[in-house]
Order: sequence, then structure tokens, then C-alpha cells
Amino acid sequence: MKKLTIFAFVVASIYACGSKDASKNDNAMSSSDSKPKVDGAAIFKQHCELCHGADGKLGLNGSKDLTVSELDLNERIAQISKGKGLMIAYENILSLSEIKAVAEYTMTLAK
Repeated sequence: MKKLTIFAFVVASIYACGSKDASKNDNAMSSSDSKPKVDGAAIFKQHCELCHGADGKLGLNGSKDLTVSELDLNERIAQISKGKGLMIAYENILSLSEIKAVAEYTMTLAK
């Protein structure tokens, strides 16, 4: 258990100190309108897939199976922003639009 906690801390530190390449997605323009389009799937892959897995079911470091989550969009946004348990808070890593895009993406994962 101690090794798992240390591993989770190291992973969280790497992500927290990493580059914000995902923020470039804020500048990508949608073909249908002039508002910036954020790619929630790409951000999920960069920041969340390690523990949750590509399909949301991996469960590494005690992460929850996102395919069976009953959290609504606002609850997901809050959890991604503030973190929970070993999950780090992303409010200082991702923008609100990126967090919302990831939350919306997690709702598309198959049940």
C-alpha cells in the first residue's frame, strides 16, 4: 500500500509539473462556429487515461470505473477540479473549459 501511495504521488507530481500542451486545444476553432473547441478526449488521454484507462474501466490506484459513474456533469466538474482520494485536483492545471470538456467526455464512455 505504501508503494502504491508513493507511485500515485510521483505520477501526480509529474502531471502537475508537466507542460500544458492540452491548453493549445483552447485555440482550435470549431468548423461550425467561431468559439474555441476543446478536445475532452485528448485531454482525458493525456491526464486521466493512466489511472482510468482508455475505456474508463482500468481502476489503477483505486480510480473509479467511469462507465458506471452516476455523477452528473456538475459533480464530475467539481471532482475533476478538486480531486478526491489519490486523484489530484486539476483546477490549477487545466482551464475550466478543459475540465468541462473532460467531464463531458467521461459521460460518453460506454456503460
